[in-house]
Amino acid sequence: MVVYLMKMKIVFMGSPSFALPSLETLFREKFDILCVYTQPPQPSGRGKKLKKTPVHETAIGLGLKVRHPSTLKTNDIKNEFIDLKADVAVVVAYGLLLPLSFLNAPRLGCINVHASILPRWRGAAPINRAIMAGDKSSGVSIMKMHQGLDTGPILSKKRVSIKENDTADTLHNKLSKEGAILLKKTLLNFNEHLPHPQVKSGVIYAPKIDKKEAQIDWSSNAVTLDRLIRGLSPFPGAWTMFQGVRLKFLDSEVIQMESPLTVPGEVLNDRLHVACGKGVLRIKRVHREGKIAQEATEFLRGTNIKKGSELVKYEPKYN
Repeated sequence: MVVYLMKMKIVFMGSPSFALPSLETLFREKFDILCVYTQPPQPSGRGKKLKKTPVHETAIGLGLKVRHPSTLKTNDIKNEFIDLKADVAVVVAYGLLLPLSFLNAPRLGCINVHASILPRWRGAAPINRAIMAGDKSSGVSIMKMHQGLDTGPILSKKRVSIKENDTADTLHNKLSKEGAILLKKTLLNFNEHLPHPQVKSGVIYAPKIDKKEAQIDWSSNAVTLDRLIRGLSPFPGAWTMFQGVRLKFLDSEVIQMESPLTVPGEVLNDRLHVACGKGVLRIKRVHREGKIAQEATEFLRGTNIKKGSELVKYEPKYN
């Protein structure tokens, strides 16, 4: 049975770097990857040159056939997919919703590698939301896809602890690797992984991050702001203003000290400890607008942020 499954005909569908370990693992393990679907190239940088997705670039490097339709709703695109006659489609952060005709086309259906232990954090931003909520663990779920948003039955799952210093970036990297390992195990023993319906309790959605969420409100408590900063690092980055310049904070930690009677957002010393509505936050990494990201100690050498400086929310001025 294992020999047959290693020759399973697969369509891979993914776009960002999160999907790369899964694609590379399937290629390395000699699964028959018929085609790779990814998002189309997008304008990027000052020159607005078209940039391929990480999956697109990697697939070309591996010599795989790539398709990048902007929609899956036309008959031509649907028929091209059906004509591949795949055994299974593997979907990892693809970015387009699959119509029912796509879900039903592969012989064994479509499976998804999702970055949470479902049904907690269904949706677009499970990694960010887990850190922002203060979860102690996350994980990956291999799910057979249905039309609902991450509602399909679970084939396998692996729980991963979230450390106090994890950012969205570090957790992303851990989960992408664990997802690839779990995907390989699931496909190699596909008949042994019977789909189990998701439990009905504990359903929480992870909507896409809204830009308004990224602005730091220093009147919040330090624990909440630490989770916000780490949960949005490196993108989009939690931010504040200082003397008209936007500063993104990419790493932080809560300082165990009494919050002084001062204004929330006030810098307390030359180590970038900042007073919050409750508690104190130490900023560890900073990205100044128009500059590269720096460790806080290096950043402070080139700025006039001193003890008593005040970090503020952006207040738009209207005529």
